[in-house]
Amino acid sequence: MPTWNSRGLRGSTLEEMINRSIEQYRDKGLALIQKVPTPITPIKIDKATRHITLAYFDQKSTIDYIGVVQGIPVCFDAKECAASSFPLANIHEHQVTFMQDFERQRGIAFFLLYYTAEDLYYYLRLCDLLVFWERAKSGGRKSFLLTELNPRYYLQGKSSLFVPFLDGIQLDLEERD
Repeated sequence: MPTWNSRGLRGSTLEEMINRSIEQYRDKGLALIQKVPTPITPIKIDKATRHITLAYFDQKSTIDYIGVVQGIPVCFDAKECAASSFPLANIHEHQVTFMQDFERQRGIAFFLLYYTAEDLYYYLRLCDLLVFWERAKSGGRKSFLLTELNPRYYLQGKSSLFVPFLDGIQLDLEERD
């Protein structure tokens, strides 16, 4: 079983906080968002407990969450980062492609970043990620610095268990108009 600081549990705290936020948004009638399960094929199942003990991934997962906010389709992926430099290797080409296709269908796609050392949430618009993405593809820096991000998209926590990503969506919509 993985320990609390193992790679197997990376992002679980952020995911739990996002899930609680999603519940609060749903309860208030503001959004309906679901966690997207990663498709797996079980190899071994413990017959006594009926738990999967060994499995493999069927396909690459695209995004972590998908849903609708006040009639607007949204999708996002959540990422944690311990340093002030975010490696683009943590984002996969198939995720970017899916998000680009999603936005072509008039949805909003973004990354929700949590900088653990700073205890800071950041709403990274797809268009902003693409600037860093293209820079890396052109031979430039393969990461981006916290100082390169637009400070308007820092998300101010309203409580320790709440991630106010709807604030980022609202600002994103205002800038798109």
